[in-house]
Amino acid sequence: MLRFGSGLVLLGLAACGTEAEVPLGTGPAVDATNEPFEFQGVQYATRGEWAEAGHRCGSELTPIEIDAIEKRLARDGVFAAKDKKAGGGGGGVVVAGGVINVYYHVIHSGTSGDSTSAEVQDQVDVLNAAYAGTGWSFTLVATDWTDDAAWYAMSPGSVAESAAKAALRQGTADDLNLYSANPAGGYLGWATFPWDYTFDPLDDGVVILTDSIPGGAAVPYNEGDTAVHEVGHWLGLYHSFEGGCSRSGDLVSDTPSEQSAAFGCPVARDTCNGAGVDPITNFMDYTDDYCMFAFTTLQDSRMDSIFGTYRFGK
Repeated sequence: MLRFGSGLVLLGLAACGTEAEVPLGTGPAVDATNEPFEFQGVQYATRGEWAEAGHRCGSELTPIEIDAIEKRLARDGVFAAKDKKAGGGGGGVVVAGGVINVYYHVIHSGTSGDSTSAEVQDQVDVLNAAYAGTGWSFTLVATDWTDDAAWYAMSPGSVAESAAKAALRQGTADDLNLYSANPAGGYLGWATFPWDYTFDPLDDGVVILTDSIPGGAAVPYNEGDTAVHEVGHWLGLYHSFEGGCSRSGDLVSDTPSEQSAAFGCPVARDTCNGAGVDPITNFMDYTDDYCMFAFTTLQDSRMDSIFGTYRFGK
């Protein structure tokens, strides 16, 4: 169950800062979109080809699906998109925030994927660091381990995924169930959206590749930010590049428009007309983990509004 504290203030920290700097100099400022890429033993012609196959994130939506979702949100009086895109940044705002309980399910096959308690806590610590400026925090309340080769290889919408979640899921709509596995097809992760809970509560949660947790083998996606990205979906965010250069884009006006997903860490990339360079450091883009460190003020507002409508107390 979510526990709300007093109102918190979102300060103008990294979440509201420039999108053109590389944090701590931890990696090269390069565009890796067209670079050859090998992932889990499979060779792809380019990083973009790998992502287009759906492997970077299994939570992609079509424009028709997004249009239907936004109409529902409008009917329910939830966060409304601004009329046009802006250039990012923003000052301090008062947010609701709260503590989200985490039920962490380690699904493994023998010794493969068998994370330790310390590794699980490291992943939760990354979530807390990433969301620190938003007022949201995460408390690990339970961890379980399941040795099941079929579940370990689950894919989005599969029988294995349904079986695993039906057996393991705990809590209510405002509790995060996080499953680590080795998804078939090379997925890094996927998540359900808040507005889907009513229709299929057992499916609710986030699935991540075990090797994406801090120190895992999924270089350059092994600092724990896959979970951060997927939890963003679980809280109601779209990809920052959603809608391309259209006026509405990702339905959040302080993430500058972006024609397509970014890979690597292409500092100063600017693919659309209008204010602001591409939001490559935003957790909802596709850049490498070392390049991601930002949520914006209005992404935070959207998460607050959507959570309050579709998760809190449900």
